[in-house]
Amino acid sequence: MVARKIAERIILASSSPRRRTLLKEAGYEFEVVAPQVGEGRPTADDDPRRLAEENARLKARDVAGRIGHGLVLAADTLVSLGDKVIGKPKDKADALRILKVLSGTCHSVITGVALIDAESGRELVASEETFITMRDVPERDLRAYVDTGESMGKAGAYAIQEKGDRFVERIEGSFSNVVGLPLELVARLLKDLSAK
Repeated sequence: MVARKIAERIILASSSPRRRTLLKEAGYEFEVVAPQVGEGRPTADDDPRRLAEENARLKARDVAGRIGHGLVLAADTLVSLGDKVIGKPKDKADALRILKVLSGTCHSVITGVALIDAESGRELVASEETFITMRDVPERDLRAYVDTGESMGKAGAYAIQEKGDRFVERIEGSFSNVVGLPLELVARLLKDLSAK
């Protein structure tokens, strides 16, 4: 995927190396400014899409408020199993608990994306959902995976672009969304905001 040149300066509001890699491989030129706000911890009452979008909006607004001009791009990824929102694990024990819950299920990965024109304040916010079917994984394999450290910092406690892909039977939707940044949605939002 080769992105068209965007005339405006793009600022990625993220400290995620996966998001940087995805944008770079898609052909975008951008700068990185890490947001100084945290993500909200999911609760039982949270709507997954709304939470992902609001977290992305908060990150983008934080960075947009600190720079003079440019298009600020932020994202937030979480996993949803039915109506239960699953974020990033707190520690290895939590990662194992999350993976045991997801093992043998069809769940969704939702990424909220926010794009803000720092100068005008115009913003667009949307989200992408991808459905993942995970095979029933023996606990010993889950423990071995958690011991690699790959679970930490990942929504749903696995990284599909690394060793976590061996747990996945089927993906329905955007692969880049599961990695952490739905490139198709990003391209659409950049086009829409630039056209206004």
